[in-house]
Amino acid sequence: MEFKYALVLPRDASTVSIVRALCGTTLTKLGVKEGCIADIEVALTEACTNVLKHAGIDREYEVTIGISESRCDIRVVDGGAGFDHHALGLQDAGPDSEGGRGIQLMRALVDELRFVSESQVGTVVHLAKKLELEPGSALRRLSDQARLSAAGQPAPIAAAWPKIGSA
Repeated sequence: MEFKYALVLPRDASTVSIVRALCGTTLTKLGVKEGCIADIEVALTEACTNVLKHAGIDREYEVTIGISESRCDIRVVDGGAGFDHHALGLQDAGPDSEGGRGIQLMRALVDELRFVSESQVGTVVHLAKKLELEPGSALRRLSDQARLSAAGQPAPIAAAWPKIGSA
């Protein structure tokens, strides 16, 4: 069972807070622990902000968010020229630097960070974080129901409904 949505957003600073709030609210409603949500929100904010600062002249960028019982996968795609991700974010930014910490933050906050840069396509930033769920979370409950249904067993809610045509 997975929740998945994709957003095509204009390259405007206001979209960063919109996508952050949408992701955070979804994770909250699904019962993900607050600290885990905060890590994902900051990493997502950094990835989107980097698109706005560095991706060139494309008018849009895309964010895809997939949430399963065990992890959150996020892809941020821009149409820029790409960059040498092997060289950036590996050294600490200087104490007087105004920027240069975004990739470092992403690396620190998520379990997996990958970049794919191609000059004709742009850059794909893939963030993945193992989810920490609250006891009784909606995500765990929904995943359990999906597993039961896939195994041919009626889900608890469906089992409570009378069959059509029965008296």
